[in-house]
Amino acid sequence: MHHVATVTSTLQYVNEEERHLEGDGAPLLHSADRHYCLEALFVFPLPADAAVCHFSAKIGDQEIVAEVQDRQTARDQYDDAVSSGQQAFLLEESKESSDVFSLSVGCLSPGQNADITITYITELSVQADHSLRFCLPAVLNPRYTPAGSDAGIVSEISSCVSVPYTLTLSVHVSSPNPISKLESNCTLDPLVFLNSDHTQATVLWERAPGHKFDKDVELFLYYQNTHQPTAIEEAGVTTAKPGSLMSDPLLMISLYPEFPEEVMSSVATQSEFVFVIDRSYSMELTIHEGIGAKSRIESAKETLLLLLKSLPMGCYFNIYGFGSHFESFFPRSVVYNQDTMDQALKEVKEMRSDMGGTKISQPLNHIFSQAGYPEHPRQLFVFTDGAVVDPKEVLDLVRLHAHSHRCFSFGIGEGASTALITGMAKAGSGHAQFITGTDRMQPKVMESLRFALQPPVNKISVQWKVPDGISVDTLSPPINAIFQGQRSLIYARLKGQSSESSEGSVIVEYNLKDQPVTNQLHFCLKPTEDTGLSIHRLAARSLIRCLEQEERTGGVDVEDIKRRMVEISVEAGVSSVHTAFIAINKHNREAVKGPLIKIREPLRACGLFCKKNSF
Repeated sequence: MHHVATVTSTLQYVNEEERHLEGDGAPLLHSADRHYCLEALFVFPLPADAAVCHFSAKIGDQEIVAEVQDRQTARDQYDDAVSSGQQAFLLEESKESSDVFSLSVGCLSPGQNADITITYITELSVQADHSLRFCLPAVLNPRYTPAGSDAGIVSEISSCVSVPYTLTLSVHVSSPNPISKLESNCTLDPLVFLNSDHTQATVLWERAPGHKFDKDVELFLYYQNTHQPTAIEEAGVTTAKPGSLMSDPLLMISLYPEFPEEVMSSVATQSEFVFVIDRSYSMELTIHEGIGAKSRIESAKETLLLLLKSLPMGCYFNIYGFGSHFESFFPRSVVYNQDTMDQALKEVKEMRSDMGGTKISQPLNHIFSQAGYPEHPRQLFVFTDGAVVDPKEVLDLVRLHAHSHRCFSFGIGEGASTALITGMAKAGSGHAQFITGTDRMQPKVMESLRFALQPPVNKISVQWKVPDGISVDTLSPPINAIFQGQRSLIYARLKGQSSESSEGSVIVEYNLKDQPVTNQLHFCLKPTEDTGLSIHRLAARSLIRCLEQEERTGGVDVEDIKRRMVEISVEAGVSSVHTAFIAINKHNREAVKGPLIKIREPLRACGLFCKKNSF
């Protein structure tokens, strides 16, 4: 399978707690004649669009595999188990931010250890240099929480200077085309090819004591024919309920639209560019904890300066800074010329991170209310570390105005919220980038500018041609943005059977600068082997995300939408905001006795062992 990673992370945790808390939290030495059990809470990041599909705990030789249940039911079972002295494990997705999870480990006795394993599937993004990017999140920054707000799991995030863990990373790469190389922001062992045609390889990063969990682990995979359109069919589960999502075969279509040269050569490049830069206090922190690291505000300013110097003459532009309040360089966007550019460059260099908390909705509401210029579509560029408490509110706001504002987002620094950064770009029909250093900055910036200068694509439609007896249901949300050479991903469900041709095709039609364009891909209606239900789980996750969005818009069918989400989540075994993974050790016949100590463990990355499979 193209552009998909299956990740298995195992946390090897030992209860080394030798002290308990009493009274107002005063620490006392562990008493020899008393026994204490531990309840530990871990809060950690995962990719925002990951489909978490497995959670288990191993205590000694006994493995307990978790089940997905309704969230409140899972919580009640966890609380009942812990209160009765049973060992229990609860994995929950934050309702506020889809890239934050919490793990509760209940009733571990002193000296007892547990191996906790989480498996998730995620799509890999295509970079400006045509590589595939895989990111193992290792940094979770505190989020700005206004007084009186209910931040849920997000409120448990705290800064931690050091994390007492080591990391082992094992990577297996499988590709239909020859692999060229694998690069990383960490020092890996040499790539070892497993066959003569270089389509399979492994790499190991073993027991890395020098990794301080101060930066995400990034891998960049290069292979031939990156932009080759593909269609993969995955067979359904024979034991699944007939007519259910898991019982039917699914398709994953990867398209790389290529625009006609005669249309692109006549495209005008006039737009209005509105730059929104985060100037909250958190932007004063460094982009990572390495030697010589720049502050986030300096990195954002460098990115903005590069963009400002690259704008086409004759466009319009303005720059906003925000924190607890916001301000703009000009009352309204001005014509981009030498004088206004020089003025803006000077003011950008003088910007400081001195504007308080991260209230991004205020400047966005103001910008969305401003009238634009005829024949100059507005392009919104947002630079932030993503330290907002409720990104879903921001995403809904951006989505509401996507018809008139395309949004290009830049995550500044390690740990920038993927839920906010990638979410804003998807909601605003734009593109997302992450800036964690000077490496790769220029191609990232220029790629986003190139996409912004491309005229909006409209009247997008997807049609299917399949043999009689077979029908196709598109599971993905409607395609609302198409960029030259950038992947468009479609999940679809096949129903019925046919004795006719085993081939089908998908046709994507759209208008570019009032010119109709058609892209077509033919595919074989034959399931691909050894895909491990990856497509079903990613499609289920996509469906759940669409339903979450519907639920937030309100209406009379909210309870029905919630029921449908829980049904898909339980059926596919993937996480959602209304479900949780629950595991209870029912094999331990003796209840763990003694007072329960609750602690918050520092955990920036979920994984001491991590395996990535890219098919």
